[in-house]
Amino acid sequence: MEPNKIQAELFRLIRAQVPDSTPLADVIAKVLDISTDSAYRRIRGEKAIGIEELSLLSSHFHISLDQLMEIATGAIAFRGQYMSAQTFRFEDYMSSLNKQMQYMNSFREVEFFYSCKDMPIFHHFHFREIAAFKWFFWLKTYFQFPEFAKRKLRLEEYPEELYAMDQEALRLYNSIPSVEIWNIESMNILFRQIDFYRDARVFENDRQVAQLYDVIDKIWTHLEQQAALGYKFMYGDPLRKPMGKFRMYFNEVLLGDNNMLVTLDGVKVAYVTHTTINFMQTRDTVFCENMFQHFQNQMKRSTLISEVSEKDRSRFFRIIRDRINTRKQNLISTGS
Repeated sequence: MEPNKIQAELFRLIRAQVPDSTPLADVIAKVLDISTDSAYRRIRGEKAIGIEELSLLSSHFHISLDQLMEIATGAIAFRGQYMSAQTFRFEDYMSSLNKQMQYMNSFREVEFFYSCKDMPIFHHFHFREIAAFKWFFWLKTYFQFPEFAKRKLRLEEYPEELYAMDQEALRLYNSIPSVEIWNIESMNILFRQIDFYRDARVFENDRQVAQLYDVIDKIWTHLEQQAALGYKFMYGDPLRKPMGKFRMYFNEVLLGDNNMLVTLDGVKVAYVTHTTINFMQTRDTVFCENMFQHFQNQMKRSTLISEVSEKDRSRFFRIIRDRINTRKQNLISTGS
């Protein structure tokens, strides 16, 4: 590709990452430490960018030079950070998540697609009890923090500052129109985690297990209300003030993989989960388009249960609610 075309393509790819409300020249000027006028000249192609500037821009905006120069290597550029017991801090994780959600909300046209292997993380944040349980499970069982090795789970010990961050993440997610594709097995991971901790006597007492099932029931009712209305709203809002549009699908055969895709003013960004808790992000156009089409195919093979299909919606929510109630009854009959 000719140098002037490479430069034009570079700025096209950068522009796709910058909200319309933010002047592109201001962003370029800040990254390259040049004046706004100099940035405009580069954007218009009046001044060629050098190798060092190309390197700075492609690194800052995570743009693959292979893709930029149309070199057909078959490689796909991903970015992400590995979380480990040595580096993981839950507050840093939530801070990063909130920044991602704020960035998404800065675009005019946004849609969030979620393939649900288990309950989406944002729904953990409706209630402190579920947020506390997942936080404890990550630190004790997944990351195996030494200070949690012999620690009992007490839901009331969840830090207030973390729950405030949870609520902000939920508010930001609720503001974005979203598509969630569920299966009747999508709640099983959470159920198994609770069973495991009860069998291992990690809970302080069975009252805490009962608390979890009570709030799961409330979350399930809230999700059903959102599906019926076709939009998201904050739990406890008596006016049910509409936030982002909510499209919920029920697939009886295919279980999701927790992969996510977001469209930002027409630009697609894919988030691929791996090793249980980590994820990678890419803007590779071919990969993202393939994932987008996969979501479209899943939606065609699923039943839309938000706003329409009241009978199918009622059946889906009844199946899971029956499982919740069965677990409540089992807790009563086997409780100590």
